[in-house]
This record gives sequence, structure tokens and C-alpha cells, in this order.
Amino acid sequence: MIADIKKILYATDLSDNSAYAFRYAINSAIKHDAGIIILHVFEQITTTNRFALNLYLDEDLRKKIFNERVSDTIDRVRKRLKTFCEKEFNGDPKYAGKVESIEVCEGFPAEEILKKADAFNCDAIVMGTHGKGLIRHTFLGTTAKRVLRRTRKPVFIIPLPKGETDITFHDL
Repeated sequence: MIADIKKILYATDLSDNSAYAFRYAINSAIKHDAGIIILHVFEQITTTNRFALNLYLDEDLRKKIFNERVSDTIDRVRKRLKTFCEKEFNGDPKYAGKVESIEVCEGFPAEEILKKADAFNCDAIVMGTHGKGLIRHTFLGTTAKRVLRRTRKPVFIIPLPKGETDITFHDL
């Protein structure tokens, strides 16, 4: 028996074509009457860079800068969501209402995607991949591969097209 999909984790790198993958997430949410958690992960900095950063910035200033980055990212996602709904659904608020929350964190992307999918009891994961390998259609991105290897949840990997599509966020 196929499990019901009631909550979808949409992991985004906020690239211009990430709206292309979001189209799949919102379509699945509509079809399954599911909610969406949008997740963006800031790549964790290396130990060496963190050490150098500690030499120049105190703990409070680092936290303030990080919190500002999180706030700016959430605002950016909200603007993109509004633009998406205006373009795709003529601004109908019921579609934007499918998004239950916007989460931003720092860490290793694959690990954070898996942690958040479990923490929010998501039934499926949707993410785009750029396919940066030599043979683009054969190799998945590293993050997508790591997520696929370590989860028992359905994962929808959406290959992002090269260049601009009809639904990009290049202007935001």
C-alpha cells in the first residue's frame, strides 16, 4: 500500500531555476492535499574558515550576522513564493497557503534535509539538481545522491534546466 503524502519537504538552493522544482512540489501538494515545508541550508563553513572568523568577530556579532542572513533569506523566499503564485495561479492565496513554513539552517545540506524531513514528519522530499557531472543526465548532484542513499522516504529529484525557463526567479 502506498502511504499518504500529507507533508512535503521542498529543499531549495535558491537558484534561478529553483522555481521549476517548486512547481513539482506545489503540484504534488495540491494533488495530495498536503502541506509544504520549504528548506534552505547554508553550507557549513570549514573548520579553518571558522577559526579565522573567530579571530575577527566575537560570538554576538557572528550570531547577529547569521540571524540577519536567515531573515533576508526568508524574506527572499516569501517574495519568490508571492511571485510564483501570481505567475502560476493568478495570486490565488489558497496555493500559497500550502506552504506551512519556511526553514533556514546551517549545516551539511544532505544531513539537514534528512533531519528536517524527520523533524517535520514529512512524507516526501522534492529537490532540484543541476547535474554538474560530465554526463549531465547520468550523474546526480552530490546532495541529491546523499539524500537518496540515506532515506526511506520517497524523493523526487527534478533536473533543473540549463538557462532560463518560463518560471525563473532571476529578477529577485
